[in-house]
Amino acid sequence: MIAPADLDHCREAIRHGSLSFHAASRVLPARVRDPALALYAFCRLADDEVDLKQDKAASVLALRERLDMAYAGRPRNAAPDRAFTALIEDFDMPRALPEAMLEGLAWDAMERRYATLSDLNAYSARVASAVGAMMCVLMRVRDGNALARACDLGVAMQLTNIARDVGEDAAEGRLYLPTDWLKEAGIEPDAFLADPQPTAALRGVVRRLLSRADALYHRAEAGIGALPVDCRPGIFAARHIYAGIGGQVRARGYDPISGRARTNTTQKLGWLGLSMLRAGVTLVMPRQATIYARPLPEVAFLVDAAARVRPRQEDWSDRVVSLLGQLEAQDRARKAALQAGAVRSTS
Repeated sequence: MIAPADLDHCREAIRHGSLSFHAASRVLPARVRDPALALYAFCRLADDEVDLKQDKAASVLALRERLDMAYAGRPRNAAPDRAFTALIEDFDMPRALPEAMLEGLAWDAMERRYATLSDLNAYSARVASAVGAMMCVLMRVRDGNALARACDLGVAMQLTNIARDVGEDAAEGRLYLPTDWLKEAGIEPDAFLADPQPTAALRGVVRRLLSRADALYHRAEAGIGALPVDCRPGIFAARHIYAGIGGQVRARGYDPISGRARTNTTQKLGWLGLSMLRAGVTLVMPRQATIYARPLPEVAFLVDAAARVRPRQEDWSDRVVSLLGQLEAQDRARKAALQAGAVRSTS
């Protein structure tokens, strides 16, 4: 069980670090909300460790050690680590799910770009759908169809975040838009990063990405009716609040460069009310056929892991270990090159 002091720390971290999730979590039942706050606090810590620090490779490798310690039942002496360890024990959290998130963070550290929508879906599966699958575990939901729709929702949310943050990412030298889409629109990726402008071509790419997110939001709704009744308002809220961010990008003419799209408290309260209404409707509406749609190929491994189905092709842990080994080798080579340059400059 999560210690009250650790939970308070996690609650404060989310209050200041993830306003959208904090708003949606307020209508979850306490038995899910409290471990969800611990989950999001640990995920937020992991994201910040990589995103905000200069030595990103070392940060990812340190996170791997923290995950090892948590699954060994000997967490680092920090509130998010202790809370996450308690969550692992209380819910039998499959390790493949947080490891998938760690792999996505490793891709960030390696500054990967994504050529196709499928490549971007694979990234979104790791940094967002993995969290959706973990949320299902916290609700004691292990049904493959419900998990597939939760993963749809995770990808939709991440695509929305990417559309909103194009300008901020470009300022940091990061690019997540599918490079094939950019080239089709006549945009050279490196030239765009050198001088990001809200051209008609770029707006078209952003519109296309948000259209894909919308399709996934609608498909994800079919899974909400398969969740515990008292959890449905919170998940509808997450769906509407994040889709609302996309709506704000549209209201700005699909321009993510000139400023960051934001939602306000009044809008969030409206979406929370709508979510309560829609959750009530699920009590009388028949199950939607789209709940049985096959999972996106890029998220199937998450569905299998959360449903306790053994991965079909490979041992997931071995794959993550291999990737982190590559990252560690790259980090050593980079540090050696920097050291050699420093020696030459002083000789």
